[in-house]
Amino acid sequence: MMQEKQKIAFITGATSGIGKATAELFAKNNIKLILCGRRQEKLDALKKTLQNKTAVHTLNFDVRKKEDVRAAIQSLPEEFASIDILVNNAGNAHGLDPIQSGALEDWDAMIDINVKGLLYVSRAILPGMIQRKNGHIINIGSTAGKEVYPGGNVYCASKHAVDAINQGMRIDLNENGIRVGAVNPGLVETEFSEVRFKGDEERAKKVYQGYQPLKPEDIADIIYFVTTRPYHVNIADLVVMPTAQASSTIVKKKE
Repeated sequence: MMQEKQKIAFITGATSGIGKATAELFAKNNIKLILCGRRQEKLDALKKTLQNKTAVHTLNFDVRKKEDVRAAIQSLPEEFASIDILVNNAGNAHGLDPIQSGALEDWDAMIDINVKGLLYVSRAILPGMIQRKNGHIINIGSTAGKEVYPGGNVYCASKHAVDAINQGMRIDLNENGIRVGAVNPGLVETEFSEVRFKGDEERAKKVYQGYQPLKPEDIADIIYFVTTRPYHVNIADLVVMPTAQASSTIVKKKE
């Protein structure tokens, strides 16, 4: 009986939040890891933690820079080159301003990372998946890709784009037998709000007070579940919120 090939997963935004939790769960389940991020010291620390469980390779690049993305992926050693799972997790939110006073640099950051970054990484990895007629892409979207809330304008637009790209990818890659699906979380307690509010920790904390938000590990569990279904099963689009959340604007908080 042939031994099943050890799978290789490529995770963007791997040094914190959902990306880190997914890396930890994949490592526990003997999946080889390519961990990507902009903070080398965090990549090194994560590699050190996980390499006693599985083989780990790190890539330090910014998803916004297409030449860097291509060079990093082309630099992969042969034993990491056949990527089975791509988790497009790198993403961000900047500001919560109404459209008429939004900062242009915030808009650029969100569109460049959430939309163009996802496209650059996918474009660099897809040729190998197509050649092998095998692969699984998980795009991390958001409930903000399903509805729009006050001050969410451009962030919501970027996540609506992820929703559309996810659908378009699934159509275009159908003939190649590649699975494509999105996981769209609601409120998850990560560094996300701290980034959105430019390091204002007090304001960031308030987002998660008075109810139990999702944890990164909750989403990692779902990503692992999605990637371990039999190959004929593709979970195409999944929305997950904490029980306390009914929509982007309705959250049941304790008095």
